[in-house]
Amino acid sequence: MSDINRVVLTGRLTKDPELKALPDGTPVLSMRLAFSTRKRDAQGQWGDVSNFVDVSLIGNRADSLSRLLEKGRLIGVDGKLRWREWESQDGTKRSAIDISADNIELLGGRSESGGGFGGSGGGYDGAPKEAPSSAGGPETFEDDIPF
Repeated sequence: MSDINRVVLTGRLTKDPELKALPDGTPVLSMRLAFSTRKRDAQGQWGDVSNFVDVSLIGNRADSLSRLLEKGRLIGVDGKLRWREWESQDGTKRSAIDISADNIELLGGRSESGGGFGGSGGGYDGAPKEAPSSAGGPETFEDDIPF
């Protein structure tokens, strides 16, 4: 039997992603994702608990997404858990689990931090479009689809 290593999360970016390159020039996009889980407290009340995980995306899509992603942006991540170990400068062994993304999807519209697609302030803002009035003639709809 083979093991299954699959992670699917949605959350918001905690800061602007960082684009770097491997020695061979392959782009790598690094980001930190915040997501919530529901948990009961000591009094039995439900509340949200914030969780944070590092995510990396390697390849050509990393370069193009680096221009669209910004702090506060809601994204969906599909990938694999990755375990890393290293020795710090003081000699202690350190380890971390992060996500190696296979796919990242842009979700929602503008982030609550006020940015839009690509930081331009434009794009879909999540508000429904007002239907045109039929009094002025046949109905026409904008074909400006936000995705």
